[in-house]
Amino acid sequence: MRIHIGSDHAGLELKATLVAHLKSQGHDVTDHGPHEYDALDDYPDFCIPAAQATAKDASSLGIVLGGSGNGEQMAANKVEGIRAALCWSIETAKLAKEHNNANVIALGGRMHSQELCIQILDTFINTPFSNDERHIRRINKISAFETGK
Repeated sequence: MRIHIGSDHAGLELKATLVAHLKSQGHDVTDHGPHEYDALDDYPDFCIPAAQATAKDASSLGIVLGGSGNGEQMAANKVEGIRAALCWSIETAKLAKEHNNANVIALGGRMHSQELCIQILDTFINTPFSNDERHIRRINKISAFETGK
């Protein structure tokens, strides 16, 4: 699977761990930065490009990382076609894919251990969308609002 990832300085260490994990599983990972620590990094500069690349390739997924994941999720959700979910547990990752067909996951590097973040991410990647009519109806409403249709 093609995966786009971006972070800020607070998510940099987690990003390195996740990139290595994903590549070891055979995923094609594009790292949108940053590539070195700079406390002045602004997460929109890296998370928005990761989200844009994900939106351009419907078969890909995106990952945005920061200290909490909150701002990174907000930035990603500004990109048309993105449904970014801030996941803080295995269950929220499962539901984000199953019910919302989320295509970007946001994680907080300061919120959980790297081991738990890997478990949350693996759950997100491996959970299929339910294709339930009620969830499709809700996602279509979000998309219609987003595009003004």
